[in-house]
Order: sequence, then structure tokens, then C-alpha cells
Amino acid sequence: MQTNVQSRFYCEGDRPDVVSYVRVSVAASLHSLPPPLTETVQPTSSSTCTMAEQEPTPEQLAAIAAANEEADGSVNYKPPAQKSLQEIQELDKDDESLRKYKEALLGSAAVVVDPSTPNVQVTRMTLLCETAPQPLVLDLTGDLENFRKNPFTLKEGVEYRIKINFKVNKEIVSGLKYIQQSFRKGVKVDKTEYMVGSYGPRPDQEYEFLTTMEESPKGMLARGTYNVKSKFTDDDKHDHLSWEWSLNIKKDWKD
Repeated sequence: MQTNVQSRFYCEGDRPDVVSYVRVSVAASLHSLPPPLTETVQPTSSSTCTMAEQEPTPEQLAAIAAANEEADGSVNYKPPAQKSLQEIQELDKDDESLRKYKEALLGSAAVVVDPSTPNVQVTRMTLLCETAPQPLVLDLTGDLENFRKNPFTLKEGVEYRIKINFKVNKEIVSGLKYIQQSFRKGVKVDKTEYMVGSYGPRPDQEYEFLTTMEESPKGMLARGTYNVKSKFTDDDKHDHLSWEWSLNIKKDWKD
């Protein structure tokens, strides 16, 4: 099994209301599943073999889980103390160049929003794949329980990305993270953590976050149903939204 750690620095110059952020993809992914078995089986005179999906044994699942636990590395990072938008706007207010920079970053107008509205709202998740027959979209503003009962179908061996849409309504949020854990028969086989970044309030317009490109697992052992636990959190460990969904890895989109 290989663990890939990628660090990239981004600055969205054409969107000055977005704070520069670091995105890190720690992918100890489902590629750790054992290599696919050959699907050409020679029948013997006393038995007939089929090409049905083969479920991994408990020992194989335990080995995958152990490998992924070893790959889960923790970053020794201490987030700075959180300041409100008003406190940030008051800092060094006599410094003209800094004032203009903060206006470009945060906007000069006061943010007006219903006090009962959460600061961060995650609105939908989309699985993007060029070969998919239709978009795979989860509306995260509705009934979240429904997603576990109606799994996505994802073809084995295809490249895909996950897009998450969200809004920041009132205060700057630092160190947003998207954490995803995948389970097979109750055993965790994958954990991926994405650094989304830090964002200023923009209640009238959504932000978008795209994960790095991933490849779905393939082979008879990889096919089957996965339960996925997703969480949108931040440096201060606020649980902005947690949801569960199911995914069927199949030989074809309509298999």
C-alpha cells in the first residue's frame, strides 16, 4: 500500500473575498484493497465456477483497516485564537494600506443575517465523473437519513472528484476540513482528510470546494457496498455538518 501526501498552496486572486488557503489531501485510499483476482476461471469436471463478486474475508478487511490506521498521520498544528469579524476590522484601523487590504478581503459592508442562521451551511455534495450517465448529487439541506437507504452506483476503476458547496454567513471561519471515512461490513477501510481553507462571510453566494482526483477501486474483492461517513469541520472542531451515505462499486454503471 502506498500513502500519498500532497500539499498545494492556492490564492484565488479573482475572488478577493476568499482567504488564501492550503489544501492538503491525505489519501490512504481504497486502493489499499488487495489486487483483483483473475476473472477467468477454468471449471473442473466436478464443479462449475462463475464470475460472481467475491466478498473479502474478515481477515482481509482487518488487514486493510490496520494498514489505514498506520497511514493516518496527525499534523502537529495549533490553530490561532479565533477573532470575530468586528475585532479583525478594528485591528490597526489607522493603517490605511491594511484597511484597504481587509476591505478587499472581507468587504466593506456589514454582514446582515438572521442570528439563528448557522455560520457555516453545507448545502450539497456532488460526485463528479466524466463517464457517469448523470450527475450524482446529494442535497444536504433535506432529509439526510435518506442517503443511506439509496446508495450511489459508481463504476469500478473510474476517476472522480467530490465537490462540496457551502456558505459562510457571519464570521470568518478558519481551517475548514472535509473528513471522509469509508466502511465495508462495519470495518473502516479508508479515511481521507481534505484541508478546505479559511473563508470570510458571504451569505448571498456559495463557495465551492473540489477534492483531488481519485480512482474508484476495482476488482472482484473491491465490488460491493460501502458506507461513507462525511464531516465538515474546522480548526475549532465545530461540527458544521455530518452525514452518512452509501456507495455501490459495480462492474458497470448499470450492472
